[in-house]
Amino acid sequence: MFSRPLPLDRRREKALRQGDIALDGQLDLHGLTQDAAYTALAAFMRRQVREGARYLLVITGKGREGEGVLRRSFKDWLADLPERGSILAVRPAAPKHGGEGAFYVLLRRQREE
Repeated sequence: MFSRPLPLDRRREKALRQGDIALDGQLDLHGLTQDAAYTALAAFMRRQVREGARYLLVITGKGREGEGVLRRSFKDWLADLPERGSILAVRPAAPKHGGEGAFYVLLRRQREE
């Protein structure tokens, strides 16, 4: 699902690369076991979607030599969540937000009913 990034407008892509976005939520999975990290991610995403958040930061950590288990599993976990349809894009975080050890998750704007 997240293998090829969806295109975003140039202004938003630039803001993400530079870390110039106001975060609506942040989750630090660094140091958790896989089971605990998945459970925390599922609860976090459920809550953020329900609250109408748009820009999230999830810190996975880099792991040894950039091959951490949480980092490697992160996108698969997102694809398994019931909230996967609410995800617009996933991008690596800017250095000031954790760089290679973190990801931005952009959520779709919720339609008013």
